[in-house]
Amino acid sequence: IDIVVELVDARVPLSSKNPDIDELARNKYRLIVLNKADMADAKTTAAWQSYFEAKGFFVAKVNSQKGAGMKEVKSLIEKVCQEKKARDKKRGILNRPLRAMVVGIPNVGKSTFINSFAGKACAKTGNKPGVTKGKQWIKLNKNVELLDTPGILWPKFEDQAVGQKLAISGSIKDDILNITELAMKLADYMKKNYPGTMASRYGIEESDDSVKVLADIAIAKCCLMKGGEPNIDKAASMLIDDFRSLRLGKVTLEQPPQSEEE
Repeated sequence: IDIVVELVDARVPLSSKNPDIDELARNKYRLIVLNKADMADAKTTAAWQSYFEAKGFFVAKVNSQKGAGMKEVKSLIEKVCQEKKARDKKRGILNRPLRAMVVGIPNVGKSTFINSFAGKACAKTGNKPGVTKGKQWIKLNKNVELLDTPGILWPKFEDQAVGQKLAISGSIKDDILNITELAMKLADYMKKNYPGTMASRYGIEESDDSVKVLADIAIAKCCLMKGGEPNIDKAASMLIDDFRSLRLGKVTLEQPPQSEEE
């Protein structure tokens, strides 16, 4: 492998970046693809691009579904290709194609990215984690070969907040999570970082009490149980779904660290 192309979710760039890849891909060219950039806060995405570039990565912002940003990816891979060809020539190696491995966690959009990049359906896609089951080589042209790999999560989250952000953005299957707890975390984050968004969307008053926020959403959207009690679980599912489908607008769930300690 000459270059490791790591897809991360632009809404959670650090949480969706597998820490094991840095160790495995040492001494390789590295390209970070901020996928789903159309769903993230553009200003924060630009800050993340600067953050990763400062660490020595090539960086591209893309929307794989619509093919936006693919020219930027191609030009960066072409740049790596030229550097590799010059290096190979010095070593007497001629005409070996650039080998790029595409990696990332489940549901980050690797297969959609590969199909968009190749301009044809090469990889199986789906809107839930775990669709790609095995590795496959895809020959793009005589200069570049791609290796598609299954999405892999690392064995244990050291920080619970990382797992929560991945869950909210859809990288962990919903049926193993407490959606209501996740929605409470999302409500707290939205109030702090995107004030007025929930008030505008649901016609409620934004409170510091996330349970009350969910109850108010339930009442505003007529999600009621017998006896008129607010159905908090249903409101929680609605809030998470509204985040994922952009009905809350373009939201990024984490900011670039300001220092190494962060």
